[in-house]
Amino acid sequence: MQSPIEDYALLSDLHTGALISRGGSVDWLCFPRFDSDSVFGALLGTPEHGRWLVAPLDAAAEVVDRSYIDSTFVLQTHWRTPDGEVLVTDFMPVTDRRANVVRRVQGLRGTVTVHQELEIRFGYGDVVPWVTQGTDGGSPALLAIAGPDALLLRGPRLRATDHRHEGTFEVTEGAVVDLELLWFPSHRDTPDALDVEEALDTTITYWRAWGANSKGDGRYSDAVQRSLLVLRALTHEDTDGIVAAPTTSLPEQFGGARNWDYRFCWLRDAALTLEAMMTHGFAGEALGWRNWLLRAVAGDPEDLQIMYGVAGERHLPERELDHLPGYADSVPVRIGNGAVDQYQADVVGEVMVALEKMRGHGVTEDSFSWPLQRSLLGFAEKHLDELDHGIWEMRGRPQSFTHSRVMMWAAFDCAVRAVRDHGLHGPLKHWMGLRDRLREEILTHGFNRELNTFTQVYDGTEVDASLLVLPQVGFLDYDDPMMLGTVARLEQDLVNAEGLLLRYRTAKSDDGLEPGEHPFLACSFWLVEQYAHSGRQDDATRLMDQLVGYCNELGLLSEEYDAENGRMAGNFPQAFSHLALVRAADALEMARGETGAHESMARE
Repeated sequence: MQSPIEDYALLSDLHTGALISRGGSVDWLCFPRFDSDSVFGALLGTPEHGRWLVAPLDAAAEVVDRSYIDSTFVLQTHWRTPDGEVLVTDFMPVTDRRANVVRRVQGLRGTVTVHQELEIRFGYGDVVPWVTQGTDGGSPALLAIAGPDALLLRGPRLRATDHRHEGTFEVTEGAVVDLELLWFPSHRDTPDALDVEEALDTTITYWRAWGANSKGDGRYSDAVQRSLLVLRALTHEDTDGIVAAPTTSLPEQFGGARNWDYRFCWLRDAALTLEAMMTHGFAGEALGWRNWLLRAVAGDPEDLQIMYGVAGERHLPERELDHLPGYADSVPVRIGNGAVDQYQADVVGEVMVALEKMRGHGVTEDSFSWPLQRSLLGFAEKHLDELDHGIWEMRGRPQSFTHSRVMMWAAFDCAVRAVRDHGLHGPLKHWMGLRDRLREEILTHGFNRELNTFTQVYDGTEVDASLLVLPQVGFLDYDDPMMLGTVARLEQDLVNAEGLLLRYRTAKSDDGLEPGEHPFLACSFWLVEQYAHSGRQDDATRLMDQLVGYCNELGLLSEEYDAENGRMAGNFPQAFSHLALVRAADALEMARGETGAHESMARE
């Protein structure tokens, strides 16, 4: 049985990511990119689908402590056994252009027998490689090859047992044993051995330097810093594409079918990441994400997609892997994402809002970026009256989602401000007309005056959490009576017994799937933001404390949370959850600052 999702740690080399359980097993790893086939897939099956275990042999061994070194993704696990203690340091080296994982075992006290088990399964657990053992530079080495893939393990010799390899080694006080698992194309020569000490120092230095730029003094500064680090860890160093999560098919409902592949780059996530990075002083990173975004959407606007591959790939067909039993027996296991073919009308607005924020921070448009934005606006106008699948990627029939229509309004509102406030060229009066027409339409069909609430779809009665975005993009104020009425309805219909906000009522929405899911954490963070900006700071702080408390010991968040059973759900770690955390923390700090200023003025 797989470990609970919250028991996993993330390692990243800025090209891919590994998940290591609290018990010392690498249960998920795709080489060499986030969206490559897995070489370890036990997360979605059993150890026979691939894993790499390094842990004390003694069944009485216990984890004393597990943490990252400072603001890094270098993981240290302190083990204690009746005979001694060891420290296992796990990391993926950055900047050396290798695809590898390093596991260093240091003896702290006594003598500890360490067990190692290696089961390599290429092709998402479906391909058993040909394995040979010998020496490399005079040291033991294991080489596994299947088709284009090769993995080389440098470390203590293992023995073959029923298509897996295992062995033990002893670590005494003061001793150090290094293990390096390296992926390379099978037609290439075996890469040279790694200088582990140098790689460890370089990796720690890199992450410390990057994390130092995000320090703050606020109440949630540690959570914000780790969230920004997660966003960086999920970003491909070469392309600047950010994946929504490094995993696929971790279920939104245990035992259910809401299992999706999130190892791709959503325009919505990229736009929000750009905004978060710019707000927190990462101008270089924000510019990199902007350029990825613009490259991804370049071309005929009619080919616009909601998501792309890490390098901007457009062909992301969805298929099911029948040989994998899924996490907690949740099937199907999917790779690729069928939502790539959906029309989601909010996407152009998400992009335009983010780029408008960049202009507000002083970033100037170039000969490529503004003409491309004008082209996107033309696409939005052409599809102005087209129904869509909405932000939640409904697999039912297209509808007029209020959030989508507001984001179309936001697209043209940003276009108006680009001309009016930043001196860019464009048909100002025409864009103003489209913006004003959309506003009137939204207020007529998207707001139910009898229920005093905005609704999920035009002329409907159901609400959904995406309505909390309306004040975020300036459609109305956070404390507007219509918004306050909407919040009251959300609290009535969508806040569960544990105080978390659901996306929508799945039993009453045409999303094409069986009802049932756990609350998306991003929605509750949006509610924190709404509370903070509408004078409900106490409610905002209470909910924020609850949400931050759901982070695991390493500061990582999943997509959803099952508060009733105290466990994470959905893909992990989830960029959208961490993005929303940053926004919520910023909103609370802003609200506190405004309250403090008002109190100061009153005293004067």
